[in-house]
Amino acid sequence: VQLVESGGGLVQAGGSLRLPCAASGMLFGANVMGWYRQAPGKQRELVADITSGVSTNYLDSVKGRFTISSDNAKNTVYLQMSSLKPEDTAVYYCNIKDVYGHIFWGQGTQVTISS
Repeated sequence: VQLVESGGGLVQAGGSLRLPCAASGMLFGANVMGWYRQAPGKQRELVADITSGVSTNYLDSVKGRFTISSDNAKNTVYLQMSSLKPEDTAVYYCNIKDVYGHIFWGQGTQVTISS
């Protein structure tokens, strides 16, 4: 299974970005799909996840600014990010856990927010 993220880049504070992540290969049903991020010198943290395409969970600092959604038929998960802040700067990683508990990671996409 391969996860391919895209959509990262450099934007000014207050701007928006949309990160899609598409899974290919023998994925036997995506159960939980999510986005993590890791800033320099910091631990990787969960930004948002969505379970069975319905139940969502967000990091407190992104609530109201980020929205996660998924298209389970296409094994694709999206992260819409708005009102971006410099502290959102990080490498963002896509993560999928299938119905058997196998976990897959994308290669990461850099998001840089300038002040």
